[in-house]
Amino acid sequence: MRTPFTGVGTALVTPFTLDGSLDTAAVSRLARRQLDAGVHVLVPCGTTGETPTLSVEEKRRVIELVAAEAKGRALVLAGAGGYDTKEVIHLAAVAAAAGADGLLSVTPYYNKPTPEGLYQHYKAIADSTELPIVVYNVPGRTGCNVDPATLVRLATIPNIIGVKEASGNITQMAEILRAVPDDFIVMSGDDAITLPLMAMGGHGIISVMSNEMPAELVQLVEAFEQGAVADAQYWHNKLLPLMQVNFIEANPGPVKFAMAAMGLCEEVYRLPMVSPRPSSQEKILAVMRDLGLPIVAGAGAGAGAGGRA
Repeated sequence: MRTPFTGVGTALVTPFTLDGSLDTAAVSRLARRQLDAGVHVLVPCGTTGETPTLSVEEKRRVIELVAAEAKGRALVLAGAGGYDTKEVIHLAAVAAAAGADGLLSVTPYYNKPTPEGLYQHYKAIADSTELPIVVYNVPGRTGCNVDPATLVRLATIPNIIGVKEASGNITQMAEILRAVPDDFIVMSGDDAITLPLMAMGGHGIISVMSNEMPAELVQLVEAFEQGAVADAQYWHNKLLPLMQVNFIEANPGPVKFAMAAMGLCEEVYRLPMVSPRPSSQEKILAVMRDLGLPIVAGAGAGAGAGGRA
């Protein structure tokens, strides 16, 4: 049996219709595509899902739709994080009511809490819900780093079960793995560091790239779990260019552009996100061609930069 919330989790994009509203049919369709590819965890309403631009009702609806598809096939780790602890507690309750199995909670951004502030923030969230919580550490986006000592403290709270580590700091990741209890889940938050982190004892990836190529990333992770290191290395090397080009500009611009180019969703963002620059689009398309991904006619024409309805 797989340990819950390990393996490959996909940080799902949120599809919008051409008028900027939530595309509920596409939410369900994209979730099914992930499940059919064997992904272990679906992660709606994370930062890849343009969550700061979603209303609370839209978040509830996205989680509800994903949970309905995932039931019995994968776990749903719903995003519920932010600057205001009281608001995060409310979002956690919304996610629980919508059918989430767990919560992915990004650190507060901009206000840069102290380690004690971080501990009290997550403790308050954990005290408010029975759902398991995975801390999301992405200091490059939030300006706030969860250091190993703070994670060790958080790991003593029963329903704080793991961390999505996107610091990009391999040494910090090694320190975390050395310091936390054996049953504390450490997931990579950077696709390109999936294999190195698992080699150090990590438990998988919460991925952007698996939006585009879910089955292939599952093969990478499961190959390593089964001891087929050479196969895992093959998939790492093959997928690395896509992992990298997805961050040629701020996420989720490139990945949503690529998915639209594959015909999987409309290329519609909510401001302040816009379509990648033409030079970036060409680089994304070149990587897609090298990987043999389908590209619909007219992709890269610069359409779909728009805002919200």
